[in-house]
Amino acid sequence: MRLESFFAAALFAATGGAALAHHSFAMFNSESPIEIAGTVVEFKYTSPHSFILVDVRGKDGAAGAVWNLEGPSPSILARDGMSAKTLKPGDELVMTIDPLRSGAPGGAWSLAKIKFKDGKPITGQ
Repeated sequence: MRLESFFAAALFAATGGAALAHHSFAMFNSESPIEIAGTVVEFKYTSPHSFILVDVRGKDGAAGAVWNLEGPSPSILARDGMSAKTLKPGDELVMTIDPLRSGAPGGAWSLAKIKFKDGKPITGQ
């Protein structure tokens, strides 16, 4: 093995784990997605993950809960046309999310599975 190849392999082995060491999404139940509808309370366009806090009402319109939904990083969202100003408080959304396994009001969202309540996509995807 050439010395350059050895150093390249060693560098990859030393840094490759860091990229994969982020965190697991095992807390989300991706096998049983659910649909929720609610009003944006806050959109956090932050690294390493964005968050949407959504007020989800009960089926009868009664007071519900604010769901904390974790999404992609701003760099991924920007590639799909989103910015920190895409979602604002008061926007009404319909989302298919992967809920938290714990049953707490939260989950994971992806841009392909959310839209405004009137059916318009979030971006011009």
